[in-house]
Amino acid sequence: MPAPELPPPQTSLPEAASRFGAHVLAAATAHARGTQATADAPSLPASPSLPVAPSAEVPDVSTGLLERVLRGPSGLGTASLRLTLPGGEQDPGTRTGPGATEGTPVPGLYYHPVPEPDPARVEEVSRRIKSWAMDEISLYPDDWEEEFDGFSVGRYMVGCHPDAPSVDHLMLATRLMVAENAVDDCYCEDHGGSPDGLGERLLLAHTALDPLHTTEEYQPQWGKSLHADAPRRAYRSAMEYFVRAASPSQADRLRHDMARLHMGYLAEAAWAQMDHVPEVWEYLAMRQFNNFRPCPTITDTVGGYELPADLHAQAAMQKVIALAGNATTIVNDLYSYTKELSTPGRHLNLPVVIAEREDLSDREAYLKSVEVHNDLMHAFEREAAALAADCPVPHVQRFLRGVAAWVDGNHNWHQSNTYRYSLPDFW
Repeated sequence: MPAPELPPPQTSLPEAASRFGAHVLAAATAHARGTQATADAPSLPASPSLPVAPSAEVPDVSTGLLERVLRGPSGLGTASLRLTLPGGEQDPGTRTGPGATEGTPVPGLYYHPVPEPDPARVEEVSRRIKSWAMDEISLYPDDWEEEFDGFSVGRYMVGCHPDAPSVDHLMLATRLMVAENAVDDCYCEDHGGSPDGLGERLLLAHTALDPLHTTEEYQPQWGKSLHADAPRRAYRSAMEYFVRAASPSQADRLRHDMARLHMGYLAEAAWAQMDHVPEVWEYLAMRQFNNFRPCPTITDTVGGYELPADLHAQAAMQKVIALAGNATTIVNDLYSYTKELSTPGRHLNLPVVIAEREDLSDREAYLKSVEVHNDLMHAFEREAAALAADCPVPHVQRFLRGVAAWVDGNHNWHQSNTYRYSLPDFW
C-alpha cells in the first residue's frame, strides 16, 4: 500500500487571521493612522430562556499604533486591560503602587494594581448569585451562608471582567465560578470531599456540562441524576445559562477546559491516595490542568463577542492562556497557604512541594514559589505581547486584554479577601 500523505502543516496565525476576515485586517490597517472603530457589544436579554447571538462586529478597541493597541483603552477603570510592550517597556502607572485594595499583597510578588470593581455591579451580582444559589438550585444549607458571603464572588467576577457589557454577562461567569467551587468543595475538599470514588463523581457531574446521549430507556434516569446533589445541580444550571449566550464553539471550548480541570483533580487525588509528594515539575504539570483556565478562557463570551475558534486554537494563543492559568493558580497557592495548613492532613501546594522535594525550609520554599509565580507572569506578558504584535486583529487584541484583566482581577480578589486568606509570617 502507498504511504498515506502527510496532513498539511498547521495554520499560521496570519493565515488564520485572514480567514477570520480580510475586512477586519483592512480595518485594522486603516485605523493604524490613529482612527478608531467602535461597535457596541449587545446586551443579553433579561430572560435567560432567549438565545443570544455573539457579536460579529468589531468591538470597541483602538487599532492604531501597536503600542496603543497593547496599552488598551484609556480612561478610568481601564488600567487592568493593558499589556507589557515589546522589549520589556512597561505602561506607566500600571505596575506600581498599592491601589485602593485592602489586604496585604505577598511581598515581592509581581502584580498589577487595578481599580476598585464597580460597587453597583458588585452589589447586583452578589444579590443575583445568592438568589440563584439559594432559590434556584438549593446549592448549600443555611449554615454555609456566612462562608458563601465571605467568598465575595460578586466582587471577584466584576473585578475580573471589567469589559462585560452588562450584569447578565457577568452572571455567566459568576454562576460557573460558584458551580466549580461547589464541585471542588463537595467532591474534593473540606465539605465532604474525598479522593475515594472521585473519578465516578466527576464523570457524572461532567455530563451536566457535556450531555449524555443514550437510549430512550436510560435517558430519563440520567436526567434525574442531574438533580442528585448540589454540584450537579450547579453545573447543570450554570451551563444552561452559558450555552444560551455562547456560540457552539465557545460552549465546546468550555467543556474541553472543564475536562482538563477534572483531570487535574484526579491526579491530585491519586497522589493523596498514595500519600505521595510529586516532583516540583510534576506538581506544576498537574496545576496546568487543575487551575483557573476555564475562567479566563470565556472572557470573550462574558465580553459579548467571540474570538473565532481557529484563532483561539492557535498554539501561541493556547500558550498565553495556559501561562495565565498557571500564574493565577500559583497566586492561589500563595494566598491560601496558611488556610490550607490549618486543615487536617497534608494539602499539596507549591510551597509544600518545593520544601519537601528541594529540602528547603518553609520560608525558603514559599519565597521560591513567589519567584516561580513571577517567572510565569513575565512569560505570560511576553507571549501575550508577541502574539498581539503578530496578529493585529481587533478580536485578538481584545481577548488578550481580557485575559490580562482576569489575571489582574484574580490577584486583586485574593489580596483583598481577608475573610478567607492571611499571609504567613515570613518577612
